Amino acid sequence: MRRPNWVPEGTDLDKPNAARVYDYYLGGSHNFEVDREMARKAIALWPELPQIMRSNRAFLRRAVQFVAEQGITRFLDIGSGIPTFGAVHEIARAIHPESEVVYVDRDPVAAAHSRLLLQDDPQSAVVQADLRDVDDLLERPEVRALLAPGEPVAVLLVAVLHFVGDADDPWKLVGVLRDALPPGSALVLSHASLEGRPDQAEDHQKLYRMTPTPLTMRTVEQITAMFAGFELVEPGVVYLPQWRPDQPEAVGQHPERMTGVAGVGFRA
Repeated sequence: MRRPNWVPEGTDLDKPNAARVYDYYLGGSHNFEVDREMARKAIALWPELPQIMRSNRAFLRRAVQFVAEQGITRFLDIGSGIPTFGAVHEIARAIHPESEVVYVDRDPVAAAHSRLLLQDDPQSAVVQADLRDVDDLLERPEVRALLAPGEPVAVLLVAVLHFVGDADDPWKLVGVLRDALPPGSALVLSHASLEGRPDQAEDHQKLYRMTPTPLTMRTVEQITAMFAGFELVEPGVVYLPQWRPDQPEAVGQHPERMTGVAGVGFRA
């Protein structure tokens, strides 16, 4: 296979990659047939998966716009994948052209793709780091530079904490991030929930147990607890389509079918 110019040297083009599969779900072009084949197998088990992923990305767009409208110009996107389709820096800079973004992902393939895509963007940086080692993440020079001025920062944990098992205590990890943030900072969070589609929840988790990134779906109560120390904005922690929709009709009759919940909070 001929290597496209957005693919880093040394990338294995014969194995599917989770970040490129997600890009395919979103309708992006940064994926290969091997990624699309994996996605089709997953969709055969759960036909609504692409719609769920797009609903999650739509929440990300609305949430970034919202916190940017509150004056935030610094963003720490943890578990960012490949910043191609509706990337945070594009959304934020439509409101504040000076916005700075640090993208963080533990996947070396996603990080390599991201560096190549953003190599000419001085206001964006890419860090390969693991949220589960949050102290190491916070010590990275790019992250320290983002936090150093003491200006509010929006931490984005969008569809990432369900890949952190209970043994790694995601509530504690969020608490460490919170304590490192300047006053006025925001937490933008979405998470796969056990409520809404209990008929699919166990099958979905079984599917992900066969991958390097097992999934832990949690209750709304457990997810809401991740906002400890943040003041939730209306409407609180709700199903993805219900969080400040562009139009009321966009919510649909069954928002619970998106199986994810989301919220935004600010640190006092």
